[in-house]
Amino acid sequence: MARKEDLIVGLDIGTTKVCAIVGEITHDGIDVIGIGSHPSRGLRKGVVVNIEATVESIKKAIEEAELMAGCDITSVYAGISGNHVKGINSHGIVAVKNKEEVTEYDVTRVIDAAKAVAIPMDREVIHVIPQEFIVDEQDGIKEPIGMSGVRLEAKVHIISAALTSAQNIVKCANRCGLNVNDIVLEPLASSEATLSADEKELGVVLVDIGGGTSDLIIYSEGSVVYTSVLSLGGNHMTNDIAVGLRTPASEAEKIKQKYGCALSSLVHSDETIEVPSVGGRKSRILSRQILAEIIEPRVEEIFSLIRQEVVKSGYENVIASGVVLTGGATLLEGMPELAEQVFDFPVRRGYPRGMGGLVDVVKSPMYATGVGLVMHGSRNLRDSKEKMTEDGVYRKMKEKMKNWFVEIF
Repeated sequence: MARKEDLIVGLDIGTTKVCAIVGEITHDGIDVIGIGSHPSRGLRKGVVVNIEATVESIKKAIEEAELMAGCDITSVYAGISGNHVKGINSHGIVAVKNKEEVTEYDVTRVIDAAKAVAIPMDREVIHVIPQEFIVDEQDGIKEPIGMSGVRLEAKVHIISAALTSAQNIVKCANRCGLNVNDIVLEPLASSEATLSADEKELGVVLVDIGGGTSDLIIYSEGSVVYTSVLSLGGNHMTNDIAVGLRTPASEAEKIKQKYGCALSSLVHSDETIEVPSVGGRKSRILSRQILAEIIEPRVEEIFSLIRQEVVKSGYENVIASGVVLTGGATLLEGMPELAEQVFDFPVRRGYPRGMGGLVDVVKSPMYATGVGLVMHGSRNLRDSKEKMTEDGVYRKMKEKMKNWFVEIF
């Protein structure tokens, strides 16, 4: 059985499903050793609207993950989304303390200065992501510690969320007996799992389409430059199918997953599907072309709105790598082809990568956020261990020096 401190659990609380992924830290990286998934009942457009139903879904997903991994789960890294999430770019300037070289203390001060923006009382900052540092007008610096200079500037991306939404996620997890180590923006987690360093450097748009929201994150020169969340997702397609084909919503979801296609030109005219009717009426046989013609306008609308966001961001000309699609709704046939038509950029599906263990089980865009949360957690753990080691070494040196002084004087 793995030691508790070597286990990291990502909890993706989505609109359509709650997913828990258990990762174990090994010498080679991270191995996925357990996964639990359960339909989500208490969320709407990425926000908790029913605490009891959400708690029940989390419990079921956690129990399933515990059973597969053979461990007890006590703490998680939870994802957050919803159109209340806002991202802004900020800039901070400080004088270097000893006017010789930049220290960790200076970096902390300059990030604090960049963070000092007016944020309403009902919101909280969940991420402050450094983009670049400028030392005495020398820009493009990623790691300024140890550099000589008298003036230090930092450009950062600040992501804030509604305080109540974040509190409700923590409350739901606590009611299941879980501690929340950190709350992470879901598209940020997805990007950790699906994007390569080269894509981030060249400039890329990640689009994470879930059940209730479509999340957008833009990278340029290796840093996050823009984030946005739209209240449109896979559930809207399901509703369109239910109305268009006059079938219950649960059956519409099954039809979408089994026969759905986002581009009607890819469907042969002779293909048919069986559609259950409402009110006990008998099933009907319809052309699959009709289903594609219902889905295509909705998907096109989602992509058009995302394209508008990309244009609004002002980074349209720096995304040389193109667009990466991830999230459960992007599994529909024809999604990348339709996206290429709308965006006029190369498009690919984003699958989780960089993990060992049960790779085949999680190799799907629907698990990108869960895997990304585990990766985020492992990086956090590694950073804190390194800091503790540095602090420990510093403390020992201090003790030794103190003893020398006592002996000499």
